[in-house]
Amino acid sequence: MAEILSLSKARKAKAKADKETTAEANRQKFGRTKAEKSKATADKALSDKKIDAHKRDQT
Repeated sequence: MAEILSLSKARKAKAKADKETTAEANRQKFGRTKAEKSKATADKALSDKKIDAHKRDQT
């Protein structure tokens, strides 16, 4: 005898699995850790500081 299953529960489980795979792909595509973000910010600040140090005065 076959097992009885609820179609609505199966549909919801499939939708949840699809959302999880999409979320995983987005995490790999867009996700950066807090340390990576802060390092990028610090690197940009350092490069801006070096550029400003080499500018001539406008007086």
